[in-house]
Amino acid sequence: MTRGVVRGVRVVPVLLAAFLLIGSAGQAQAAGYRYWSYWDRDGDRWVYATQGPSLVRPSDGDVQGFRFAVSENSGDAAQPRGAADFASICAKTPAKDGSKRVALVLDFGTASDAPSGETPPAPRTACARVSPDATTADALAAVADPLRYNTNALLCGIAGYPKSGCGEQVSKTEEDPTTPTAAPAAQKDASDDDGPSVGLYAGIAIVATLAGAATWQARRRRNATD
Repeated sequence: MTRGVVRGVRVVPVLLAAFLLIGSAGQAQAAGYRYWSYWDRDGDRWVYATQGPSLVRPSDGDVQGFRFAVSENSGDAAQPRGAADFASICAKTPAKDGSKRVALVLDFGTASDAPSGETPPAPRTACARVSPDATTADALAAVADPLRYNTNALLCGIAGYPKSGCGEQVSKTEEDPTTPTAAPAAQKDASDDDGPSVGLYAGIAIVATLAGAATWQARRRRNATD
């Protein structure tokens, strides 16, 4: 009976500490990235764009969307909210020869996704009349100026929001930005970010090592008392 208690006293705290270490490593992982995501309207649903707005040339009658939010990757990215019907958005912008109309849905996100000290504007729609060869970025510039880009030509701000930052990484335990990164806002598939982290694997190894050491110490103590 006494030996069992000794084992419990020695082994349990070691394992508990190791598991806490793994838990801390998991909490330190990034919750996602704060950025403007770009969407294309396909019928009655939004489709996450695989190219940036400066590379896409929408047709007359297309609907394009932008949403500012914190997302881990393209799979969980928040979609633009509100109506996304071309006829409604461009009802007051008649067709004109030598131009095309692109409906834009601009969703500035929620207060929880906003950078510290900033308040997101209300979502809105706009109808851009642009030249036939214009890109989505051209259409956006026509109705939501000023736009802000970083040195990699990455879209960082629409209609002046947010004032600073560009695709910054956000931790699970705090809302403030940490290390800037351009991967999500570039409309890349971020599925590679979903795998276990090095810290998690290291934590598992620590558990195994400490558990083995604790068991060895308990056996040694038992043999010494026998």
